[in-house]
Amino acid sequence: MNVLSLEERAVTAFHGRSIPELAWPAGYAQLIDKYELSVPLPPRLTAISVKYRKSETDIWQLLGSRSDIPDTLGAHLTLALKWEGVDLGVLKALFDALDPSELTGVVVAQPKSAYGRRIWFLYEWLTDDRLPIEDLGKVASVPAVDPKVQFALDEGELSVRHKVVDNLPGTPSFCPLVRRSPAIQAADWRALSDEARSVLGRTHPDVIRRAGGFLLLADSSASFQIEGEQPSKSRLERWGYAIRDAGHRALSVDELVRLQQVVIGDTRFVQIGLRAEDGFVGMHDRRTQEPIPDHIDARPEDLPDLVEGVIDFVDRGSKGGVDPVVLAAAAAFGFVYIHPFQDGNGRLHRWLIHHVLALGGLVPNDVVFPVSSVILDRISEYKEVLESYSKPLLPLIDWQATETYNVRVTNDTADYYRYFDATRHAEFLYSCVEQTIRRNLPAEVSYLEAFDEFEAGLQRIVDFPAPLAELLKKFLDSNEGRLSKRALTREFTELSEDEVVRIERLYEETLGRLD
Repeated sequence: MNVLSLEERAVTAFHGRSIPELAWPAGYAQLIDKYELSVPLPPRLTAISVKYRKSETDIWQLLGSRSDIPDTLGAHLTLALKWEGVDLGVLKALFDALDPSELTGVVVAQPKSAYGRRIWFLYEWLTDDRLPIEDLGKVASVPAVDPKVQFALDEGELSVRHKVVDNLPGTPSFCPLVRRSPAIQAADWRALSDEARSVLGRTHPDVIRRAGGFLLLADSSASFQIEGEQPSKSRLERWGYAIRDAGHRALSVDELVRLQQVVIGDTRFVQIGLRAEDGFVGMHDRRTQEPIPDHIDARPEDLPDLVEGVIDFVDRGSKGGVDPVVLAAAAAFGFVYIHPFQDGNGRLHRWLIHHVLALGGLVPNDVVFPVSSVILDRISEYKEVLESYSKPLLPLIDWQATETYNVRVTNDTADYYRYFDATRHAEFLYSCVEQTIRRNLPAEVSYLEAFDEFEAGLQRIVDFPAPLAELLKKFLDSNEGRLSKRALTREFTELSEDEVVRIERLYEETLGRLD
């Protein structure tokens, strides 16, 4: 029971995060605080306001004063599952901190309630330990994850012991979750896929082929540019072929290693395969060469299980009907946080996006969505999304500098990479997919159609050889659709005034209208 009144318990800040009005942090917030759990704060927390009405912000859900609860383990767990959904990272840390008898007491006090059974199931799912509780008898089953709150499998396997349907999209080895935020709820991958198919359905197959080739090369190039690299043409083409084949080969550790070899090219100076040492992303102090990490990778001893977990997550989610954009975001960003390889992680992370979108059927006619191109255009936002989890995680990782100016992680960090809220990541990827389908793809198709129209019209005016026609177009592009005095007095001095007028009018009516 609560000794203090709600007004006396209410605060205006929690762990450095401001609360918009007087309220008492409850649910996951209170569990993190009371049990001193070493976990990143969830992106959105819940508190009980001293006011009667409910309200919310991006980072707080404020329940009205009527929702006040006893300050007990069972009450906070129930409130968390009811209002916040499943947070596997907080739950795993809590279950590790508790004496199992405390959880047993919570479950036995409400043996047939939906929330009591979920708590019981999640404890045994996360810890692989059994509580001393008899299997349930006849009672209607409930889902482990409320599909109205978070993305889950369309159907799952019934745990007869708990009468809980395991609809979690992953396994205990790797299972980030995504909330049904307003931004994601407003998006619809099926509608977006239909839009893309509509654009391509009314486009000549030759134009589709050429657009696909350009988008493939652009995406391959952008993926290297994001990493600050300028690869050779042959290396770009090899990686482009790998992107084109995404979704067509079974995902496995061996396949990821093969792709790492493709993306690296010259493998003489890079360890191929899962890392054998700790690693970090960041820089070194100029004077001492001490590491200054922005992100610390998963420990090498945890990599086999984590990477297999990512693979199982993709397989389970794609077969189980999880929204492919959501699935792609959770898998790909999880992979890059794990950082399983010495080099190539960023490009493989973006390849995973292509792979999962292709598995989900979002990509029509094998046209590659230029995800990396869009990310490159929005590189600052991309980095903010990456840091939305890596930045608050960094202070929780204990490490020491090594003699080789690397890091050595000294605490158990595996669960940080297994379980995280990927909502922000899914929102970002959805906006990239929308930009691709509604702007980039139609723009490329329109450009190629206009170029074909310009090229055909040009041949009706002057019988130009192809290289000279391309040069003419470049002059027009660079001078707002007009041939410059330099062009007319050198390369195109033989054109008559009438031909110049007709060519400039043709350009305006075809390529010029794209502006």
